[in-house]
Amino acid sequence: MKATGIVRRIDDLGRVVIPKEIRRTMRIREGDPLEIYTDAGGEVIFKKYSPIGELSNFAGEYADALSSGTKLSVLICDRDRCVSAAGISKRETLEKKVTKELEKIIEGRSSFVNESEKNILALEGLENKVCAVSPIVASGDIGGAVVLVQNKDCQKPKESDIGLINVAAKFLGNQMS
Repeated sequence: MKATGIVRRIDDLGRVVIPKEIRRTMRIREGDPLEIYTDAGGEVIFKKYSPIGELSNFAGEYADALSSGTKLSVLICDRDRCVSAAGISKRETLEKKVTKELEKIIEGRSSFVNESEKNILALEGLENKVCAVSPIVASGDIGGAVVLVQNKDCQKPKESDIGLINVAAKFLGNQMS
């Protein structure tokens, strides 16, 4: 584990402040859930909790079904990273961070279709452009998104494809509630 050189004290209510630099680097926002656990060495570990990450195997199967039905590449992301992928290299996509542009679309809480063919990339370090996005909302909170990205033959999504990702996002949101 990488040391940061920042020391914080626990207050009388048992609270500790996570430094702003770490929150910014790890994309931890006010209200984000954190998982707290210990390891065998006695370290206390704070990890961002991703409800959609808990469903990654199930989400992967759903992504496979969507990709075969739409003939497009499908990503299922939490608010920060890709947790499942289909129709695209899993090795290149899983655990990659979402781009700032995709993060803004997800936080917008409404479906998005890239009608203007803007060069909106889905994941950092990859050249796949976003075709359509449907946010996953669970108990009123944004949990992530189902994203259609252009594949090699650059097929554009049809209305039925967009309907499918909207259903998928709604279904995954219900599973997280």
